[in-house]
Amino acid sequence: MNTHVAGAAGAMFLVGTLAAVSGVIADYPVYGGQALRYALAAVILLAVARGRGLGLVRLRPRQWALLAALSLTGLVLFNICVVEATRAAGPALPGIVLGTVPLALALVGPVFTGARPSPRVVAAGLVVVAGASLATGAGSGNLAGLLWSLGALVCELCFSLLALPLLPLIGPLRLSAWTSALAVPFLLVAGLALDGRHVLRVPTAAEAGGLAYLALVVTTVAFFLWYRSLPHLGADRAGLFAGMIPVGALATAALLGIAVPSVADLAGAALVISGIALGLRSPSPRLPAPQSARQAARPAEAPRAASLASREGTTR
Repeated sequence: MNTHVAGAAGAMFLVGTLAAVSGVIADYPVYGGQALRYALAAVILLAVARGRGLGLVRLRPRQWALLAALSLTGLVLFNICVVEATRAAGPALPGIVLGTVPLALALVGPVFTGARPSPRVVAAGLVVVAGASLATGAGSGNLAGLLWSLGALVCELCFSLLALPLLPLIGPLRLSAWTSALAVPFLLVAGLALDGRHVLRVPTAAEAGGLAYLALVVTTVAFFLWYRSLPHLGADRAGLFAGMIPVGALATAALLGIAVPSVADLAGAALVISGIALGLRSPSPRLPAPQSARQAARPAEAPRAASLASREGTTR
């Protein structure tokens, strides 16, 4: 359990560090930059999977559709919604709305798997949301910014919930790789539609470094840690760690000398950690039975899929 707690906390903390490189790549075309980020991450993840002897798992059309939906919502549309929300209302409003992810997953996560929300985890989600909002800061917004922000919230929920049926079958490493790879054409199409021929250009040295950081740390490492921990903690308790995103942003800004955390920032971080600790005291969620994953695969592929998933650590 401690391994998965550390993995979920580390994943969301690393996502928070992307604020440190946002200024470096601010002038690079948004959607082309995201496409480059996910393409590099997919190459790295697929190479690691191959090195570990993890081959392909034959998916049914319905499962490929679920994988595509996960990539389209959790990666592509999420980025589009965040970008457009920021353009419409500034960064504060989407930050505050996305700060409600812990509470939303505490409520929706159990229902998605046929269980009831845990009152303790819901209460913990409220504490984490309060802490994340305090650390993020309040801001003004408008209707367009709010709608885009709510869209980003829904996509963030899809990033975790749509992964749950796939993880027992293909494991966290291949899921991270395949969703990243599928996001690339989606983002290039969005970039061509919104940015035209300026969707891609040769990055400067600083921009290349920023994009490499996003690919290696925020995508490759964070995605794998998150998807490895998610099925063991359950969507509701894992969602509490989304509160670590502003904590990661604050810590990185302080470490790089960009900003000094205020008293409100530190109080918000303390609330986040307290809420996570409260939520982790709830009973452990019941994991899906191993046979459910085997039934989801083609009969001829089931034993092999279960064996490969076990080698990736998803059944531990």
